[in-house]
Amino acid sequence: MSYTALYRKFRPASFAEVKGQDHIVTTLKNQLKAGRIGHAYLFNGTRGTGKTTVAKIFAKTVNCENPTEDGPCGECRSCRAVAAGASMNVIEIDAASNNGVDNIREIVDEVSYSPAEGKYKVYIIDEVHMLTLGAFNALLKTLEEPPSYVIFILATTEIHKLPITILSRCQRYDFKRISIDTIADRLGDLVNREGVRAEEKALRYIAKLADGSMRDALSLLDQCIAFQLGNVLTYDMALDILGAVDTGVFSDLLGHILQRNVLGCVKLLEEIVMQGRELTRFVNDFTWYLRNLLLVRTADDLEDVIDMSSDNLARLKEEAGDLDDDRILRYIRVFSELSGQIKYASQKRILIEIALIKLCRPEMEKSQDSLLDRIRQLEEKLESGSFVQTMPYPVQEGEAAPVKKEKPKLDRAVPEEIQEVVRNWPAIIGGMENPEKKYLKDAKHSLGEGNQLIVALEDGLKSDYFLQNPDRIEWLENVLADFSGKEIKVQIQPIAGKQDFQEHYVDLGVILMDIDEEEEDQ
Repeated sequence: MSYTALYRKFRPASFAEVKGQDHIVTTLKNQLKAGRIGHAYLFNGTRGTGKTTVAKIFAKTVNCENPTEDGPCGECRSCRAVAAGASMNVIEIDAASNNGVDNIREIVDEVSYSPAEGKYKVYIIDEVHMLTLGAFNALLKTLEEPPSYVIFILATTEIHKLPITILSRCQRYDFKRISIDTIADRLGDLVNREGVRAEEKALRYIAKLADGSMRDALSLLDQCIAFQLGNVLTYDMALDILGAVDTGVFSDLLGHILQRNVLGCVKLLEEIVMQGRELTRFVNDFTWYLRNLLLVRTADDLEDVIDMSSDNLARLKEEAGDLDDDRILRYIRVFSELSGQIKYASQKRILIEIALIKLCRPEMEKSQDSLLDRIRQLEEKLESGSFVQTMPYPVQEGEAAPVKKEKPKLDRAVPEEIQEVVRNWPAIIGGMENPEKKYLKDAKHSLGEGNQLIVALEDGLKSDYFLQNPDRIEWLENVLADFSGKEIKVQIQPIAGKQDFQEHYVDLGVILMDIDEEEEDQ
């Protein structure tokens, strides 16, 4: 016998088995008990919340020979025929593929014939918003005044697309998204019935990922069970199967962002890509993580609102203490904009890298919240004393004049191989690939201890690329050795600008230019 998917195998057969829609189930049961059955119902709600399931249970119950308080008996001939899809009294129509005027006119013609057996003919029209305007108009009169033995049940996920004339003729029932607790309890019950061992944390994660849809949760659980092959379904295994990212990774990413470590962010993203994680889900999950940080900062007693373990919640509160509300709001804005762009983008990784660079470098943006972030950076530098005053200031009476700092001088000869490298630096860089070519293009050169070649780069992205990745320094040394034929040791030195370099180092480019000019004059 072929395998049956979990969402089909465990589809509720009675009102008692329907989870998370008590307000609708209670109303329909009371109508059935009192005999106040309507002629047209409209079931609205997101996917997988039970619209079609409840419609089938209701259709079974109105024709059941022995109905119970929880709906159909499931044993009579009528119930068995509906369950097998062979009943002439319950007609299911997919409006997505039968949305024309002719399809609806066929229904209107059939309505005039009373059921051969049973009390009611029930028409369940799924995805009713897909009907054309002409089809809606053809349905209007019959929907308003159908024969006493006909019941229409319309189901839709996009109720705003229905004409008001249709809405006014139906009893409307809005199906809610099912809570994480309800879905997790249902999953726990089903794995026990299936003889599958699973961690509660894994089931709760699947429930959270389902986003209020029981059907999605069962499909995800089906996928995880198929992968684990008799082993315990763990939380880490669920992350691997579903391509998700653990919250610990988000914590590390936030740390890199707060340290303005662009390279660290890019490396972490590289690891996520190489692990095969789904990038759209990564963006949404990180946005949700930032949302949780904001909630922790702005309210207390959020254990019921933020669905995570007590250990993770404690860590979240600790991280939230290092942030400001406006900074978190800026992060959420950037990633919310990204989530809207990335869905249909062909280069998802590049978009994420740009967003991470924006978070690390607020000067790239001109919005109000990025300006606040830049001001905060300046305040932090002032508090730490990392600012050095370089502008001259007038000497007040009674004060000693500041001692003018002597310009650094070179006390030894520049090795020939280093002279050759400095003179031919543009040609050497021209044979490289980006980003090395871009970062080294405007480098300054000086001579360090032990005749090391000092390569001075702008402080930030350019210098961090080499300082945080020693392999690239070794690569540069090999390139220079291949060019000069001798070993050259390289020291990467971050500088604030041209003036900073001139104050602390001897510019080999200027010295060698003077030497060349003297040789030409001779």
